Amino acid sequence: MRAHIGDQLVVESPSTGAVRRDGEIVGVAHEDGTPPYEVRWADTNEVTLVFPGPDAHVQHFSHQPEAERPRTEAAVSDRPSHWPLDPGDVGRRVAHERRRQRLTRAELAERSGVSASYLAYLEERPANPTSDTLNGLAGALGTTVRQLRGGGIDLPPGDAEAGYHPRLLELDPEECRARLSTHGVGRVAVTTADGLAVVPVNYEVVDGAIAYRTAPGTLPAAAAGTDATFEVDHIDDAMSQGWSVLVRGPARAVTDPEAVRRLTKEAHSKPWAGGERQLWVLIEPRRVTGRRIQTD
Repeated sequence: MRAHIGDQLVVESPSTGAVRRDGEIVGVAHEDGTPPYEVRWADTNEVTLVFPGPDAHVQHFSHQPEAERPRTEAAVSDRPSHWPLDPGDVGRRVAHERRRQRLTRAELAERSGVSASYLAYLEERPANPTSDTLNGLAGALGTTVRQLRGGGIDLPPGDAEAGYHPRLLELDPEECRARLSTHGVGRVAVTTADGLAVVPVNYEVVDGAIAYRTAPGTLPAAAAGTDATFEVDHIDDAMSQGWSVLVRGPARAVTDPEAVRRLTKEAHSKPWAGGERQLWVLIEPRRVTGRRIQTD
């Protein structure tokens, strides 16, 4: 007997053919697909380790050839875009938060009590984890089940109560640079004829400067040639904590064709807003400050 994650294990009576139990295989012990398997049973949603007997068989679903299937987290991130894997919303949010906290799958699995093979399955394919699994993952990630499910995603963050004994602490320059990371979504403040406007942009950190891609005539483009202000922050509703980093400095449009090509080629992602956005604006930091809220 051989199976892949995502196949179905069916246990039925050999004499009558009546199905007694079936479940989704969420973990395979051996690379050749032989038992035992971790199975999430359809009737109880419980995951158990199963050594199939003669009354069990595997119902196979379509899979990539064994040689092409990724076996490491690095391989998963490098898979070709045409591979038909479509993780569900919960899996995407778990994977995003795990990577943001720089946790490996093995580390999160150990902290949450979820098997590493099921965690990999959850992050890569649509799944319906149990409430116990979600509670374990939320606790290990310092978030809530509601947030992992996407509840309140259309509302501003920060609707939780204030924590116990909050303190506002200054971030040193090294901490500020670490929190800026290599890329993300931040906000740039632009002075317009109607007053000050603040707009979100996908940004890159390039040689210590803030770079973002936009289009001529847009609000973010108006920052070029001014003394600009850029801000990025993070809110942790579950812990009633957060931080923000503020960058101030002269902004300019990047006009050198070679520099534009390099920025475009090395960008971590395209602008979320889409469209033709070939104008790069660079903010040279003259001053970088940051603060964080800590609670006891």
